[in-house]
Amino acid sequence: MEGVPTTAGSRAVADQALPAQADAACLAGARAASARIVGRTNLHELGFGVTGVNPWFGTPVNPLDPTRVPGGSSSGSAVAVATGEADVAYGSDTGGSVRIPSACCGTAGLKTTWGRIPLDGVWPLSPSFDTVGPMARDVGGLQVGMELLEPGFVTAPRTQWRVGRVRLEADPVIDAAIDRALAATEWEVVDIEMPEWNSISTTGGLLLAGEAWNTNRVLAETRPDGIGEDVLARLHLGRDVSDQVSLSAARTAQALWCSRMDGAFRQFDLLAMPTLTILPPVFESASDLLVARCTLPINLAGIPALSLPVPTEGHLPASLQLVSQRNTEEMLLAAGLVAEAAAATV
Repeated sequence: MEGVPTTAGSRAVADQALPAQADAACLAGARAASARIVGRTNLHELGFGVTGVNPWFGTPVNPLDPTRVPGGSSSGSAVAVATGEADVAYGSDTGGSVRIPSACCGTAGLKTTWGRIPLDGVWPLSPSFDTVGPMARDVGGLQVGMELLEPGFVTAPRTQWRVGRVRLEADPVIDAAIDRALAATEWEVVDIEMPEWNSISTTGGLLLAGEAWNTNRVLAETRPDGIGEDVLARLHLGRDVSDQVSLSAARTAQALWCSRMDGAFRQFDLLAMPTLTILPPVFESASDLLVARCTLPINLAGIPALSLPVPTEGHLPASLQLVSQRNTEEMLLAAGLVAEAAAATV
């Protein structure tokens, strides 16, 4: 943001940050619409973490339960919309960083197609994964967010879809909530198995970490004392896998995975699965989010995904993730409106 330093939630960055000379490109639509920007939000340091815990600037408080993590990396954005401090927030999503905090805080988030929203002026983490997307209390707010990010955006006029329900190993409470919400839509829903999901998550994680090391190498080597232990450990993991042989193998696996997803979308309009396989964890179990997320394969494929809350039989919501083909956000948000309304009836 012009005139304001960007810290990326990191002491190492904040100590040398200067006011930006210009807005990031993704702010152009909001400026043109005279949107009132009410503040900057905190995040997991360098955007490289899923808990939202920040040792330097504090951790945003989960409005559903302060003993539970807000999710990351876009923790502050999820909390801001959940508490009504903002109607719409922007977040970055590299491996799930819009959808995971949305799931933890009971809000809605849209991970956009890779390359659709310009990243000029956005703090980089992993260039072939990074995206910017809107976050809001509900899908209607996401529509507003997309209109600001992409003036002229209009949701598709459609109400029926054929859905592939991806079965992953999840808490039965989560699965039951998602199944009830999908049943209420009256869409055609067919169970499908993707046994390679976990292995492709590992591949995506290694590729993301390797790129993150290349992006942040100078910072990690010159200011390690200004980077939190968890983030520095992930950067060092990326250093260890950033050789060309490892990255080449990961790129090959990525191409095969993209073909696999293309094949799925020849059968289905949408794929449906949890955003997280668990309910938002307490701080003592925060690291569980790393293996509980169902988001990274979506980033590896570069396709859009919507997360929205659906009720469970308890006081914490689950999060339904709807996934579609590249550059179909207009259709995806239309589906989200239907799913959101259906979930309110169960």
